[in-house]
Amino acid sequence: MKRKTIFLVSLLCLALNMAAQERAKYVFYFIADGMGVNEVNLAEHYLGTMEGRIGIGELCFASFPHSAYVTTYSATSIITDSSAGGVALASGHKTKNGAEGVLKDLVTPITSIADWAHAAGAAVGIATSVTVDHATPAAFYAHVAHRSMAYEIGEQLTRSNFDFFAGSDFTKPQNPKEGGPDLYQQAKDAGFTIARGYKDYQKKAKKAQKMILLQSEEASRLDRKSIPYAIDRTKDDLSLCDITRAGINYLMKKQGEKDGFFLMVEGGKIDWACHSNELTYISELIDMDNAVKVAYEFYQQHPDETLIVISADHETGGIVLGRGSYNMYLDVISHQRMSIGKLGRELHNLHEKYGEKYNWQVVKDFLTENFGFWDKVKVTDEQTQRLEKAFKNIMEGKGKDTTTLYQKDDELAQTVKTIINECARITWATTGHSAGYVPAFAIGVGAEKISGRLDNTQIPLLMTKAAGWPVTEYGK
Repeated sequence: MKRKTIFLVSLLCLALNMAAQERAKYVFYFIADGMGVNEVNLAEHYLGTMEGRIGIGELCFASFPHSAYVTTYSATSIITDSSAGGVALASGHKTKNGAEGVLKDLVTPITSIADWAHAAGAAVGIATSVTVDHATPAAFYAHVAHRSMAYEIGEQLTRSNFDFFAGSDFTKPQNPKEGGPDLYQQAKDAGFTIARGYKDYQKKAKKAQKMILLQSEEASRLDRKSIPYAIDRTKDDLSLCDITRAGINYLMKKQGEKDGFFLMVEGGKIDWACHSNELTYISELIDMDNAVKVAYEFYQQHPDETLIVISADHETGGIVLGRGSYNMYLDVISHQRMSIGKLGRELHNLHEKYGEKYNWQVVKDFLTENFGFWDKVKVTDEQTQRLEKAFKNIMEGKGKDTTTLYQKDDELAQTVKTIINECARITWATTGHSAGYVPAFAIGVGAEKISGRLDNTQIPLLMTKAAGWPVTEYGK
């Protein structure tokens, strides 16, 4: 009897010990900006189409064993912006649209899961495919009344004392005070090493006390606001996979002095493409899924210590999978070789190349080569007439540009985009955000709590509980 009692006590102690040890030491938080339920659905149907069948081709993150649908309203609006949505996902607090790291009074500062991880002794990384001071990343470290205060947000980044940042660049690096140090110098003075591109990161990471990974200076001269769309990217461009690998690599280097890590990675240009009603968002979503696969490989090596959560700040575009008939022709998307933004630039370059010989036939051949029009994509006579009319309007100086939040398209580029949507049978309701549910997916320690219907404010609290990090108030 005594031996049986000892055995049962031993089993109980073992169970308690295992329960105590089971915590998420390594936490990944992927935020797919603008990704609603239908964005995921369409991307998987596209993958199924590319496999030659009706049905879905599974994204890695959408195959995770736990999922939820998430409400996104802000403190002051049914439809949130990226700042308020980011703050909710980062801190568990609702705030006013446009605010960063403060309550809706625009004064009271609040802490984020990144702060809680840092206070608990974990290494912290904040990464994105857009600028490091953009709405979503800023929600994890900044405290300002409005997201437009990019320089002030950048200053707070340099003072954050987090370990790793990555993105395209700073939005406004120059000091508004004459002769004052710019944000690059302020970062260096705060102990950050700045790397330009993945290869430069590999050279500098070993000796870096803290790290900021940005794209090359050449890439920033072309567009500092983001790394290129995946569809436009060259082998020399920084990618979201590069950023994720670098984040894991660097945060693991800190494990001699740190206890685990927290890494947030934002796929920021999913939102940008959806604002433009551009099906290029699919390649951005797949690109983010590839970055998730990098984290998943890490999870497979540390399955009892890792948590991966993927969600979104809001849905963008109000995308509808259908356009009247009971068919979609998603193979149309596969023939697009560049983003619509790049199309406008390429047509301008084509005009300069051909000079007076630049005509509709030249443009038509270019669209056939790069979008499959009239060859692999069936374009009606009426659609052809609209394209030719848009070209003539531009040549006669009568073309009307279309401006969305992150992009300005000339009349021809806009018409090309519209016809791609028509041919694929896809409908968009808005060029802004919607109040639609967004999904959440999870795997690893504590992932089972990501289920049913959640509010976005619940997600960081559930993640923090899984990691065992105390929720600390601002300044404590």
